[in-house]
Amino acid sequence: MLTLALVVTGSYLLGSIPFGYLAGRIAGIDIRKFGSGNVGATNVTRTLGKAYGYPVFMADFLKGFGAVKASLLIAARAEPVWSSQEVFGIVAAICAVLGHSFPVWLHFKGGKGVATSAGSLFALAPVAASFGAAVWIVTFAVTRYVSVASVAATASLPVIVLITTWLRQTAGKSLFYSSVCLAAVVIWRHRSNLSRLVRGTEPRFIRK
Repeated sequence: MLTLALVVTGSYLLGSIPFGYLAGRIAGIDIRKFGSGNVGATNVTRTLGKAYGYPVFMADFLKGFGAVKASLLIAARAEPVWSSQEVFGIVAAICAVLGHSFPVWLHFKGGKGVATSAGSLFALAPVAASFGAAVWIVTFAVTRYVSVASVAATASLPVIVLITTWLRQTAGKSLFYSSVCLAAVVIWRHRSNLSRLVRGTEPRFIRK
């Protein structure tokens, strides 16, 4: 149990590093006071441009990816008899996303969790995550709404995991349940975006 507690705490703290907020500070602003007020990569890109937004996305992605990979390494060394390595990876993924969405350093007001979820899933199930990324790309290309693409991709992931599990490309039920949890967190964090979509005030990314 001590090993699991280490994974939970470490993954949450890694996920809670607010790279978007730090990027804003480097640029001389508090990103929470601009655009949507969110500290995620989308708002950073809109406010500060790609030079800041893309590195923030990659850093947030690597938080999830690194948390899962580190937990799998810890589980391999500890060899817990009561649980599998995959369970450690799933716990790390969920805790990293929760850390990103509710960071202790910013009074539990963080990002939407998309990039960190993507990193976690690429570490856990790269085949399913690749299909999820394809859904995001196609949806964004058609709508130009980051929020719509993010919700569509995360909502499709449990279905994708079921299909790839059936085709014996990924693990079993535990991965499905974890994808449902991650999708629930991401969609819940996008509730303000969904409300703006209904009102017709959600901003699009416009091709230049």
